Amino acid sequence: MTGWAETYRGSVAPWECDVTEHFTIAYYFDRLEQAEGNLAMRLGLAEALRQGGFARRFDLRFTRELRAGTAFHIDSAAISVESGVRLGHRVIDSATGETVTWIDENWDAAAPVFAERRAAIARELAAWDRPAAEQRAQPKDTAGFTTTARGRVRPGDLDEHGRLGLAAFVHKFTDSSIQTGAMIGITADYIKTARRGFSTFELALELRGEARLGDPFVVETAVAHLGSSSLRFIHVMSNPETGREIARLGQFGVQLDLDARRPAALSDELRARAQQLVVAIR
Repeated sequence: MTGWAETYRGSVAPWECDVTEHFTIAYYFDRLEQAEGNLAMRLGLAEALRQGGFARRFDLRFTRELRAGTAFHIDSAAISVESGVRLGHRVIDSATGETVTWIDENWDAAAPVFAERRAAIARELAAWDRPAAEQRAQPKDTAGFTTTARGRVRPGDLDEHGRLGLAAFVHKFTDSSIQTGAMIGITADYIKTARRGFSTFELALELRGEARLGDPFVVETAVAHLGSSSLRFIHVMSNPETGREIARLGQFGVQLDLDARRPAALSDELRARAQQLVVAIR
C-alpha cells in the first residue's frame, strides 16, 4: 500500500442535514472516524488509536457544501512523519470527482508506537497539495466566555473504543453554536423568516483529553472574530468536576442566504449583539 487509498464510501442522508439545509458538520466527523480507523489499520496504527491517550488535531476546510442525496467518498493517506504522524483526508463528490473538503489530521508523537512505525510509514507518504492549516490565535483563557452546552456522555456518544467519539464531540459543539447563534439573534424564527443561517467553512478540532460514559461536560463559547458576514466561534469543552479541558473547536463561518447560497451581511442589530460576546485573543 502506497499513497492515497479509499477509506470510506457512502452518501448524505436527508436526516443528516441541518437548518442550513446541508450536511451537518458532525456527520462529516462520523465518516471521518471510519476513514481514520481504516487508514490507521493500513498504517499499523490501529492499536495506538484503540489505546488513545495522545492529543489529536483536525483542521477542516470546506470548499463546497454537500446536500441531501449526494454520493461521496473519502481518500486518505499519511502525509508526514516529521512531528508525530500527519494524515490527510479528501472528501470527494463521487459524481464529479471534485474534492469538497480537505482534512489535515495531526497525531501527537508521544506514544512509543509512533517511533516504532515511523520508518515504515515514511515509505508510504503521499503528496499533499494544500497549504498547511492556518494556526489562528487563541484567547489566553476562558474569561468572558459564556456557557453554551452542558450534559453527560451517553451510550450513543461512544465510539468503537468506548470513548466520546468525534461526531459526538462535534454534535455537542454544534449545540453550542446554535445557543450562541440564538444569543446573537440567529434564532429558529429568524432562520425561517429571514432565510438566513450560519454556514461553516473552516473547523479546527483539538482533542486534549478523553471523556467516557457518564462523564459530565460543559462547553463555554466566545466570539474571536466578527466581520461583515463572518463569525469565528471558539468552543471549549471541559469536565466541570475536575476543571480539565477535554477539547476545543474553532469554528469559522458566515451568515448564509439560504436561497442564494451566498454570504449575507450581518445586520446592525446582530452585530451589536455579537460584539458583546467578543473576547481578546493573543
